[in-house]
Amino acid sequence: MRDQDRATRMLAGMREFYEAPPASAGPEAPAQRAWELFHDAAATVPAYADLLRGHGIDPRTIRGPADLARLPLLTKTNYHQRYALPQLCRGGRLDGCDMVAVSSGSSGTPTIWPRSVLDERAVAARFEQVFHGSFRADERRTLAVVCFALGSWVGGMYTTACCRHLAAKGYPLTVVTPGNDIDEILRVLPELGPYVDQVVLLGYPPFLKNVIDVGAARGVDWARYRIKLVLAGEVFSEQWRDLVGGRAGMGDPVRDSASLYGTADAGVLGTETPLSIAVRRFLARDPRAARELFGSDRLPTLVQYDPASRFFETHAGTLLFTCDGAVPLIRYHIADEGGLVGHDELLEFCARHGFDPGPRGERDAPPLPFVYVFGRSLFTVSFFGANVYPENVTVGLERPAVSDRVTGKFVLDVVEDADHDRRLRIVVELAPGVHPDAGLAAVLAESIRAELLRLNSEFAHYVPDGYQTPVLVLRPAGDPEFFPPGVKHRYTRPPAGH
Repeated sequence: MRDQDRATRMLAGMREFYEAPPASAGPEAPAQRAWELFHDAAATVPAYADLLRGHGIDPRTIRGPADLARLPLLTKTNYHQRYALPQLCRGGRLDGCDMVAVSSGSSGTPTIWPRSVLDERAVAARFEQVFHGSFRADERRTLAVVCFALGSWVGGMYTTACCRHLAAKGYPLTVVTPGNDIDEILRVLPELGPYVDQVVLLGYPPFLKNVIDVGAARGVDWARYRIKLVLAGEVFSEQWRDLVGGRAGMGDPVRDSASLYGTADAGVLGTETPLSIAVRRFLARDPRAARELFGSDRLPTLVQYDPASRFFETHAGTLLFTCDGAVPLIRYHIADEGGLVGHDELLEFCARHGFDPGPRGERDAPPLPFVYVFGRSLFTVSFFGANVYPENVTVGLERPAVSDRVTGKFVLDVVEDADHDRRLRIVVELAPGVHPDAGLAAVLAESIRAELLRLNSEFAHYVPDGYQTPVLVLRPAGDPEFFPPGVKHRYTRPPAGH
């Protein structure tokens, strides 16, 4: 009977998926929905019920949305990695899910996230927001070229599924999946591009730039394909958007590209819109206004989100969210630094600073709130969509051939070269009395590259061969810029320009 109920629920859900419009906040308060999801998870998810008992929380005492603040924060460590996968799902059954996605956690160890086809509705709605609102793909024949890594990794398969859902819903959309193989991308483009009105490339920012640059070098006339970009995984500058847009023949920076704020834990959480991009471009030109709004000299990604689908909170300068799925997540601490801004609040802020984003229709500027994201507060950097962890770099510095010439301290970041290509840079502190030389830098770079390929599966699959060797910079012991004595050392820095 349980399997029959599940089948009935899936059929009803799929009809709703294709026939109903995307979710919106509506008259029901998002906090109320989050409270209702909490009670559902407490009653049906064995792992969550056990976690609440361990914290001495009786679900009956959480009587309204205001009580949600009493609930513990969930993390991969205290929740996902503590319980068996079936216990994280409703009824303690993994067979209620039809697929799993894989992504690396804070240590680089792959993490498995159960998925259901019904989970994809909320994520496909975010893709629809981009394809409909920015690209007008409901009116134009569109080729979606998935350039994320394929396989068990979350990005490629999830993106492919959501694009196909839009096609099934009636969009004149064709999907092709060359993955992160530049030769294959450039092979299918001239074969399929002439039959559509526009081509959308979906992938990580540095990889798509590489595709465009290689294509141009091989004589590809990008302008003839009316290129659009869907980007994810990394914060990039508005200068980068202009540079890549110019090389791809893209004429409208606020409508020809859109970045997604996503995570393996819960899919896409928010999307850039023409409005959010216009505001971000204004803030990029006015650093003082940006500093006033964000409290930082860094320019974060700015996206709009649907609070009925993803309920956000903030905690000590970082983001929490509550959302339904095969693994319901209640006050999940993703550890991204950022904050929230209401729709009207942001427009009023812009008006006070003399900026008017211009006419705004529902297609271009849905009246949804904003979330801004600096990135992970953990000591990681994102490079071609792969999380690069200090633990992996440390192993490369501990090899016998080099360990006695360095202190083990380093600073990891991503920098742009003169051509706006991103490079992984590692500044290494030399042992006292050791002098820098090019030979040592080359040995260290190769040692670190070898360990990254060995230990970090995302790095090995996501980062192209030509970008895997880091740029090594050697500094003397106690260097005041990178290794000041007496100060707690930080192993990462924000990307340059943000």
